[in-house]
Amino acid sequence: MIHALLPLLAALLLAPQDPLDHLTRLGEGRSRRASSCAADPESNYDNLRVPPGATHTLAEIAGPAVVRHIWLTFPEASPNWLAKEGGARPDEIVLRAYFDGAEAPAIEAPVGDFFACGFGVRREVRSALVMVEDGDSYNCFWPMPFFSSARFTLTNESALPLNSTYFHIDYEERPLPPDTPYFCAQYRQDFPAKHGQDYLIADIQGRGHYVGTVLSVRTRSPFWFGEGDDRFYVDGEEKPSLQGTGTEDYFLSAWGLRDNSFPYSGTVVLGGDDCQVLGARITSYRWHVLDPVRFQKSLRVEIEHKGWVPGDEKPNGEIHGHTERFDDFASVAFWYQLGQPKRFAVLPPAAERVPPSLDVVIEGERLLGRAVLAGGSASLQEGYPWTGAGQVFFQSDGQGDVSLETTFAIEKQEYRAFILALTRSYDYGIYEVQLDGETLQPALDLFADDTALEEVDCGSRSLAPGEHALRFRLTGKNPRSQGHFLGLDSVRLRERTRARPPRGGRGGHG
Repeated sequence: MIHALLPLLAALLLAPQDPLDHLTRLGEGRSRRASSCAADPESNYDNLRVPPGATHTLAEIAGPAVVRHIWLTFPEASPNWLAKEGGARPDEIVLRAYFDGAEAPAIEAPVGDFFACGFGVRREVRSALVMVEDGDSYNCFWPMPFFSSARFTLTNESALPLNSTYFHIDYEERPLPPDTPYFCAQYRQDFPAKHGQDYLIADIQGRGHYVGTVLSVRTRSPFWFGEGDDRFYVDGEEKPSLQGTGTEDYFLSAWGLRDNSFPYSGTVVLGGDDCQVLGARITSYRWHVLDPVRFQKSLRVEIEHKGWVPGDEKPNGEIHGHTERFDDFASVAFWYQLGQPKRFAVLPPAAERVPPSLDVVIEGERLLGRAVLAGGSASLQEGYPWTGAGQVFFQSDGQGDVSLETTFAIEKQEYRAFILALTRSYDYGIYEVQLDGETLQPALDLFADDTALEEVDCGSRSLAPGEHALRFRLTGKNPRSQGHFLGLDSVRLRERTRARPPRGGRGGHG
């Protein structure tokens, strides 16, 4: 009789659980909230301000309890009505959490990266655990249990103030089993990835399970970066028992990454032309909620930094499709474990969390001073997001032969990528771009619904020392565009990865 019931019992145990089933059972607990309302509960002045370099304690909570939800919002970094000079970027604000009196934080990450978006940009995220509405409203639903106390802090590492910041931390007071694990999150980076070693995402000691990764990459080579496999080394093993088949595969995509946001995976920052340009920026997330990676003693999580590289980066001059690249990597690892976590990385200061500049930059102010115009007028347009003193703003009604030509000087001959930082907007035109009489872009359409500064990679070359002529000739406009304007922020000569001789063996774990 028992044997006959075993298949039924197994089916019941493996049956999917109703995600709302807990709402039909009453349990112990008392719901509470810590919020910025404490600043002035009787007015609309219920927000906080964190000066440059300062740390603000958001909440100190007595346990036992479980934090269920964090909501956070603050103004954009660009100048706005709340901050005339602008304010801190999401990557310049650090979130930390300390549980049960620990001196070291169990959570330590820039706010943007913790909420699944790197590089200090604001993007919408629509996942099951993290939701960011319109890039403004930061929410996470990771359960964060603790026994006696929890302290959450926010540090402003920007040179600008963090103004008009609002937050909620929702938690429930309730008893916890003695084997309840802590929630942990740790930021780490390598700028660039290390030669002969896989990129390290997590190096965890203890017993627990791994629940998520946010990975940001800034490419230093053209072509597709993401052939690297994810590797999970469980409990000290030398060969990973979990190994993937490519970077996009780990993030639950295939044949490249796409701009998307699903409950358990997504890519919310995606550089130009499917990441296959020099300097592309990518941020993807993967939540192991339905498939946590369990470990009893330790877990090491790594990913290869391999992909396609052009022939000018290889001694033999051939294009390679599965070779080591040296892009800039940053990540946040998320996991639960018994006991306080061992920190496996030191958080660099905000200035060092920005991938280093690889450019020789000729700013718009210099380009405007040498400009020769036909059929239009030009001025220096200041403001965000343009670099230097502003962009060259070329205005024309589109009548007749319209062009803007300027010159710039090269002091040292080097093999570099020729990058144009150009504005796209709702009233911009289509231009042919020439360098020293050579056509780089026959019909570059600068129309976009929203104004944004973008980079256009015009290929790599070795420019001789001396003067060079850059010409933009109007060829038309997008049917949706309201004008023929042009915005030239800067010319950027970007460092290229040099050819490396092949190695005799494989380094690290690979």
